[in-house]
Amino acid sequence: MTLQERPSRASRSRKFSLLSLFEAMATPHALDRYLELVDPMTTVRDLRGEVTEIHRSTEDSLTLTIRPTRQWKGFKAGQFVQVGVVIDGVRHTRCYSPACSQYRKDGRIELTIKAHPEGLVSQYLHKNAYVGLVVSLSQADGTFELPQPRPAKTLLISGGSGITPVLSMLRSLLDEGYSSDLTFLHYAFTENDVAYKKDLEKIAAEHENVNIVFAYTEQKTGGDLHGFFGQEHLDAVAPWFAEADTFLCGPPGLMKSVTSYFDDAGLGERLHLEEFTPSFASVSDDVTGTTTFSGSDVSSENDGETLLEQAEAAGLSPANGCRMGICFTCTSVKKSGCTKNIKTGETDTESDKKIQLCVSVAVGDVDIDI
Repeated sequence: MTLQERPSRASRSRKFSLLSLFEAMATPHALDRYLELVDPMTTVRDLRGEVTEIHRSTEDSLTLTIRPTRQWKGFKAGQFVQVGVVIDGVRHTRCYSPACSQYRKDGRIELTIKAHPEGLVSQYLHKNAYVGLVVSLSQADGTFELPQPRPAKTLLISGGSGITPVLSMLRSLLDEGYSSDLTFLHYAFTENDVAYKKDLEKIAAEHENVNIVFAYTEQKTGGDLHGFFGQEHLDAVAPWFAEADTFLCGPPGLMKSVTSYFDDAGLGERLHLEEFTPSFASVSDDVTGTTTFSGSDVSSENDGETLLEQAEAAGLSPANGCRMGICFTCTSVKKSGCTKNIKTGETDTESDKKIQLCVSVAVGDVDIDI
């Protein structure tokens, strides 16, 4: 260690000690709880973001540009972040994938959110988001990423609001100067349902190696393709797809069709996907037992729904995020009983074990510590 390094390390140590002292003095609340009363974007530990722009490209979706606080570490194209908002006094979180390039110069992130009919958070943001709104954020997570080195050829397939992670991949590749064959195939009901349509058309006009393809499943005119996914679509827009890496995100029907085709063609290893909605194993109709939430002294008859849904139906508000088994926000301790993971079909009888409420169902009597 040099003499020049010592003051720097000593300074960091004093800063850490002072921070610990302030946090101890702030007990029982975290220091950030007091700071947010002055400025919600001034935080010590918590990662938050301020909405700086709002754009609506389709009737049921909105795009939020968000400026994260200094704790933000950035993201890789394809990953997701958890966004939290307070609704009726309760914080709810959901997972959304940034649509911007991972190299965006101003450090802000762009999230496009579709208002699903039963989506609590998406409906709230669609109706109530405003410039200046502060939301909670998580660091980026997820394994849906572009490989290194970059593919020799790239095929991006998306459907509906599954466009966001693959659009981020497209934008990031172009920022890197990617010049190989690249086809972006997007499925939507009609042209009015395509988020980022003008942006994609501009990209196609500016990059000779990029082929942007719009496939409409309900609209019979316009666009480039019509109907649902099939080999004829691949042959028409990316005849070299067997030599490419393919990245897929969309609704269950599209995911199943593409995955089945690539598996049958022996190309499964070249297909990378992000589940737009969870794919669940079948659950037995023979539902019995009592579900006990011993941390709240609440019990209810097991109705076969996930433990998260049963807890909410019982009036509890456990923390949760993606509701797909991805983000682990709803992880809680199972004190006793047998549960089944509806994503994998596996059962678990181990006591005092952490499980994910959103993808677990009770098999008989179960006690959860919430």
